[in-house]
Amino acid sequence: MEITPFYVAGQKSTSDDILDVHHPYDGRTVGRTANATPEQVERAVAAAADVAAEAAALPAAARAAALDHISRRLAERTDEVAQLITAESGKPLKWARAEVGRGASTFRWAAEEARRFAGELQRLDTDAASAGRIAMIRRFPRGPVLGISPFNFPLNLVAHKVAPALAVGAPIILKPAPSTPLTALLLGSIMAETDLPAGMFSVLTVPNDRAGGLVADPRLPVVSFTGSGPVGYAIREAVPRKHVTLELGGNAAALVCGDWSSIEDLDWAAQRIALFGNFQAGQSCVAVQRVFVHEYLEDAFVPRLVAAVEALKTGDPTDETVDVGPMINEDAAKRVESWVDEAVAAGAHLLVGGKRVGATFPPTVLTGVPAGAKVLTEEIFGPVLAVARVTDDAAGLAAVNDSAFGLQAGVFTHNLQTAFTAHRTLEVGGVIIGDVPSYRADQMPYGGLKGSGIGREGLRSAMDDYTEPRVMVLTGIDL
Repeated sequence: MEITPFYVAGQKSTSDDILDVHHPYDGRTVGRTANATPEQVERAVAAAADVAAEAAALPAAARAAALDHISRRLAERTDEVAQLITAESGKPLKWARAEVGRGASTFRWAAEEARRFAGELQRLDTDAASAGRIAMIRRFPRGPVLGISPFNFPLNLVAHKVAPALAVGAPIILKPAPSTPLTALLLGSIMAETDLPAGMFSVLTVPNDRAGGLVADPRLPVVSFTGSGPVGYAIREAVPRKHVTLELGGNAAALVCGDWSSIEDLDWAAQRIALFGNFQAGQSCVAVQRVFVHEYLEDAFVPRLVAAVEALKTGDPTDETVDVGPMINEDAAKRVESWVDEAVAAGAHLLVGGKRVGATFPPTVLTGVPAGAKVLTEEIFGPVLAVARVTDDAAGLAAVNDSAFGLQAGVFTHNLQTAFTAHRTLEVGGVIIGDVPSYRADQMPYGGLKGSGIGREGLRSAMDDYTEPRVMVLTGIDL
């Protein structure tokens, strides 16, 4: 099998440390690459540091042109990229195509933001002592960025590291997840088609146990990490003097409020919660996990939810009709199975699902889950919904907040005041009214509170994170 190269300072590279990539559904080898050697990692970091000043000085037109090219090429190669995503992650093909579309959109938005990343002016003559003075505030890159991406979105979460870095003129070294590196390497081949300076990007396949040196390297002053909480906080504690942004997941909740009571409303909520509790086999930080329903709607809603979950097709992710594919590996599915078994042993009721087959765990619905069960308190990162009734909307909002995490929440209501109350009181980074917490527009600020991380992604938000403001005061200006 041909070895897919990685990229050191924009150049194709390989090594003798072979890394095979396996299909989560059936275990077959779907690709082969190699891990970068310590010497290759050093070359990549040194090149990023050397090119930093040149990259920061790139005209907006040059940065935008590169980003537009990447967006266009992803769109042109949609089927190829989608099939690769499915092969290495097990994501159903229809979701993989959607991810390619989002990836292309993310780079397109970055190109637009690069063109308008102009800074601001402030009049300083608001005070008599500052007559004739005006301030220009512009943002400049903090320096090269280390982006560490997870397995569940092999393209679009990579795009959310790479695109804002290129947009502001910051070199980036990308470390994709070892289980899903091939899509990031294909993206590297597209970036290599641009006129970006040598050294402005590297895509390095590095085992997780060798990543500490990259994190600690002082030539990479920005670390952007998406993944598990323990790893993320370990990174932050290891490099307290660096600018670290963390997107660490959650256990997202949906609340079905008392006014969401028509048949059409209940059907919509059931279908959306079923689909987005189980898409990507639940392996999304904003997949619905906890469901709270107003008590007088419970009898009408829960059967609809179960029926919607049962209607989801599980199986081979290359089948165009499959909704739910395998988890990333069998160990992940075994962990989810053990959490569900623990909840049932403690008194929870299993309404559907619950029986693992290899790496595939079926869409599952639980009710009556006792307080303290892992399926409520931890991020299950699997296709499991835990449903509970609440006495009223206020109790529902309190239940959503009863979590160590706070990424996003969905609130099904038509009441404008309830929407504003949810926005004010929910301890999350995003509140989605009338839909599931899984909704994300890639240009909006995205991130969480509490155990869900620090900082925000979304193009402009990440561009601000990768840069710092500098003020220039002009004196003696007749305003």
